[in-house]
Amino acid sequence: MELEIYNISGQKTNKKLKLDDTVFGIEPNDHAIYLDVKQHLANKRQGTHKAKERNEVKGSTRKVKRQKGTGTARFGDIKNPIFRGGGRIFGPKPRDYHFKLNKKLKKLARLSALSYKAKENNIIVVEDFSFESPKTKSFIEMLGNFELQDKKVLLILHQVDKNVFLSSRNLQKAKVVSADAINTYDILNAQNVLLLESSAKEIEKIHSVN
Repeated sequence: MELEIYNISGQKTNKKLKLDDTVFGIEPNDHAIYLDVKQHLANKRQGTHKAKERNEVKGSTRKVKRQKGTGTARFGDIKNPIFRGGGRIFGPKPRDYHFKLNKKLKKLARLSALSYKAKENNIIVVEDFSFESPKTKSFIEMLGNFELQDKKVLLILHQVDKNVFLSSRNLQKAKVVSADAINTYDILNAQNVLLLESSAKEIEKIHSVN
């Protein structure tokens, strides 16, 4: 697949970039994507939820009423789970939601996500650029040149660029990552992927099938 290369002004250059079909043109595996996204979201969970059980609720242990002769069910103390304000039965406890996935499966999921974006023509290749200083206005202007100011955008850099990163930090719908830090969730969550010319080569270098 060949894509036009644009400059940050949104204008076509005379160059084209040929994307590697083993990275951007594979048959997507939906189940691999599902597992990788599930792991990503699970690993972000804090797992600090907690409900008090019967032995943790503050209250008297005095027996509410006598055991027999009332014509109703027997009751213990006011911390009984069937009473309002009592302990909770089988309530949530702090836990770790992390789980592991095979590296090859995660790689397949990323390639599947990139292939979906390429198939849907949602990848825009941009000439390598940088900002002289961190300016959100400069980043917004660049997005406006591609008519992406109101869309979720993922910008993939060749390597960490502090000025570009800081320029995008205040924008809720924009995210900037380096080529070696992309993940399936971010790719799919973005409506459009802005791919620097050098970052495309770096992604192919990292994910190419040997």
